[in-house]
Amino acid sequence: MAASKSHPVKTSKTVLKRFLDLEQPKEYCQVEYIWIDGTGEGIRSKGRTLDFVPKEAKECPIWNYDGSSTWQSDGCNSDLYLYPRALFRDPFRGGNNKLVMCDVYKHNKEPVESNKRNTCADVMEKAKDLAPWFGIEQEYSLLDFDGYPLGWPKQGFPGPQGPYYCGVGSDKVYGRDVVEAHYRACLYAGITISGINAEVMPSQWEFQVGPCEGIKMGDELWVARYILLRVAEEFDVRVTFDPKPIPGNWNGAGAHCNYSTKPMREDGGLAEIEKAIDKLSLKQKEHIRAYDPKNGQDNARRLLGSHETSSIDQFSAGVANRGASIRIPRQVAEDKKGYLEDRRPASNCDPYSVTEIVVRTTVLE
Repeated sequence: MAASKSHPVKTSKTVLKRFLDLEQPKEYCQVEYIWIDGTGEGIRSKGRTLDFVPKEAKECPIWNYDGSSTWQSDGCNSDLYLYPRALFRDPFRGGNNKLVMCDVYKHNKEPVESNKRNTCADVMEKAKDLAPWFGIEQEYSLLDFDGYPLGWPKQGFPGPQGPYYCGVGSDKVYGRDVVEAHYRACLYAGITISGINAEVMPSQWEFQVGPCEGIKMGDELWVARYILLRVAEEFDVRVTFDPKPIPGNWNGAGAHCNYSTKPMREDGGLAEIEKAIDKLSLKQKEHIRAYDPKNGQDNARRLLGSHETSSIDQFSAGVANRGASIRIPRQVAEDKKGYLEDRRPASNCDPYSVTEIVVRTTVLE
C-alpha cells in the first residue's frame, strides 16, 4: 500500500492559549532538552519538569532517551545520556521555563559519533587565549507543506533571480511572518542574533548569529535552528536547510562562517588574516569533508563555481569576492584588521565541526 501525502494538522491556537495562560506553579519549571540526532543535522527535543529554576545549564539533571529511535544506538542497549551544556529562555512557554542545549554520550560515557561538540570544546579551550570569535550566516528555505518553495507557483517557477535579495513587497518575499517571529523569539531566548535578510532565491532567507566566542557559536546556532523549526510549526510552514533545495539556475544555501582571533582584530591584523588563509589553502579537502554532515556530498550540489560559490575542488581567496572560498571584506582590507569569511560551509553543516576545524587549521596546527 503506497503511503499517502500528509497534510498539516489544523489545531486551534486560540484554544491552546487558554491553557498556556493558566498560572504555572512558581515551584515548577519546564525545561526542554535539545540534542542532535544520528544524522548529524536532525534536531530532537523532549521536556521535563524541575522543582527549581536553573540559572546555569550544569544545574539541570543529566537525562536519558532511547537512542535506537534516533539512529544512535541499538535497541538491545538503547539508553543514551543527555548532558546539559547551554541554557536559554523558552520563547514558547515563557515565564521561568528554559531551553537547554545538550550533547550526547553512550552507556560508557563516551561521546556518540554525532557528538561533535565534545572535541570542539577541547579545541576552543586550547585556543581560548586567542579569543576566537565567530559569526555564522545561516541560510535556509521556507517550503509549503507539499515540499514546494513557499509562494512559488505550483505549476512553474517565479521570475528569475534579481529582485528577491533583501526584497520588499508581497511579490518579492514570502514568509516574512515566520522570519520576524523567529527573530523576536531568538532575542527573547538570549541568542546573539545579529540580523536577518531575504536571500537571492525567492522563499530563501538568512539570519546571522554572532559574534560568539568559542563553543558558544555552536550552542547558539543549534538552538536558533530549533527555534526556527518550532516557529514554523505555528505557521504550518516547513523549513529546509538543504544546501541546494532547487536544482538549476537558483542559488543554494550556505552557512558562511566569519572568523577572527584577537591578533586579527588588532592593528595590523590583516597580516594574521593572510597567514590564516595560507594555512586554510593547504587543507581544502579536510575542510570540505567537515562542512556538511555527509562529508562533502551535500556541498557538491552547491559549490559549483557559480551562483556566488567557489568550486568544491579548488581553493581561492579575494577581497570582496563572493565567488571565492575565503572572502576578505572590503572594509577589513581598508582597515587592515578584522576578520575573514569562509563561504564554503553548507547550510546544513554542524557548526561545532566548522568552528573546530577552522581553529585547528589556523592556530593549533
